[in-house]
Amino acid sequence: MSYSPRLLSLLQGIGAAEGDRLTVSSDGRELSGVLIPHNEFSHPDVLVLKMKSGYNVGVLVTPSTNVTVAVKGEVRERVPRPLSNGKGLPQVAVLSTGGTIASYVDYRTGAVHPALSAGDLLATVPEIADICDVRAEAVYSIFSENMTVENWQQLAGVAADRLNSGVEGVIVPHGTDTMSYTAAALSFMLGDIPRPVVVVGAQRSSDRPSSDAYTNLLSAARFITASDAAEVLVLMHETSSDISAAVHRATKVRKMHTSRRDAFQSINAPPVARMDFGGSIDYLAPYRRKSDVKVVPRLEMEKDVSLVQFYPGMSPSVFESILSKSRGMVIAGSGLGHVSSELIGPIRRAVAGGTVVVMTSQCLHGSVNLNVYATGRDLLSAGVVPGGDMLPETAYVKLMWVLGQTNDAEEAGKMMAADLRGEITDRRAMQ
Repeated sequence: MSYSPRLLSLLQGIGAAEGDRLTVSSDGRELSGVLIPHNEFSHPDVLVLKMKSGYNVGVLVTPSTNVTVAVKGEVRERVPRPLSNGKGLPQVAVLSTGGTIASYVDYRTGAVHPALSAGDLLATVPEIADICDVRAEAVYSIFSENMTVENWQQLAGVAADRLNSGVEGVIVPHGTDTMSYTAAALSFMLGDIPRPVVVVGAQRSSDRPSSDAYTNLLSAARFITASDAAEVLVLMHETSSDISAAVHRATKVRKMHTSRRDAFQSINAPPVARMDFGGSIDYLAPYRRKSDVKVVPRLEMEKDVSLVQFYPGMSPSVFESILSKSRGMVIAGSGLGHVSSELIGPIRRAVAGGTVVVMTSQCLHGSVNLNVYATGRDLLSAGVVPGGDMLPETAYVKLMWVLGQTNDAEEAGKMMAADLRGEITDRRAMQ
C-alpha cells in the first residue's frame, strides 16, 4: 500500500524524502523523527518516523497536520561486503526464509529491509566473514505464520543439496512464531545429516537497541564451525541478557513467550548445548556427531492431518467432523492424555476406518500415560497411539511425515510410538 494522493502531494511539496528529519505538528502535539519507508501494511495517510529512542512511530496526517523538513538526510550508498574473504574458511550455507532476523538496517533512514543476498548478510554481521565463507540465498521471504508444507519441502530439499555439496553446515534464518514446526519438519525430512542445520531467529528486529539478531546469527556460525554436532538444531538466546545462547534439539523446543529474547526452551529434555557469546561451547546432552553420510531426504508429507486441543464441553459433532476429514489427528489432551467420554466413540470409529489418532498432553511437561485412569484405557482400547512426552506440534509434524512414508495405519502407529529424532524422551533419564 502506498501513500494517499493527498499525503504524497504534501511530501513532494515540501521536498521530503526518506532519511530526512521531519517535524509533525497536530492538535497541539509535536513529534520529530526520521522519515522511513512506508510499510505496505500501513494506512495510506500515515507517516512512519524513526524516533531518537530507536522505535518507530506511525503518525496519522490529517488536513490540519503541519509537516516540515527539519534536517535533510545524508545520502549514503550501502556497499555490500564481498561474498568470499579469500581466507579458505569453512563454507556455510545460509538459507533465508524471512522473519525478523533476515533483515538489515538502513542507517540513513532507520528502516529495516530483508537481507536477500550474501552481501546484505555480511553487511549486517560483518564479523561472520572472519568465521566462515558465507554462501547465502533467499529460498523465500514470508511471514512464518504463512509457512506451508510446500515451503518445508522446498527448504529441506535445498538444505539437502547444500549439505551434499560439502558445506560445513547450514543456517536457516526464520521467523520465530512457527520456527519449531519448521525445525521439526526439517529434522524428520532430512534424516541423518553429516553436518548441522541450525535454525535461528530474532525476537527483536535489527533497528532496536535490544535486538538479538546479531548475536544469534553470529553464534550460529560459530557453533557450526566449532562444534562436532550434526543434527537439526534451534539456536536462540538462553537468557534475557547478552550472555549465551541455548542450542535446542529441533524436536524438543518450543516458543514459550511472545516477546522475550529467551522465549525458546527445551521441553522434557535439556538443551543440546550452551554457547557463550564469546564462542565457548558447553555440551549438556548427547548428540549425533558429524560424519560423511550422504543426505537422502524423504520429503513426502500428508497434509490432511489435524492438531486439536481438547477442552471441557467440546462438541462431539464438531470433533467428529474434523476427524472425518483427517487421515491423521494429534490430540492435545488434558492431564495424562484424556478427552471426554463422548469423544471416544468417534475416535473408535475413525481408527477402525484407518485414521491414525495420536494422544499428547497440553500440559507440555511430563508424559502421556493412558494406563492410569479408565478414560485412558478406553482410549487405548479405541486404538489411540500414546505420544509419550512429544510436544503436540512435534507430534503433528511427525504424523504428517509418517503418513507421507506409509499408507499402513498399523505401521504408522509403530513409527509414531518410536523415537526417531529425539522427539520422545526416556522419562527415567530425566533429572
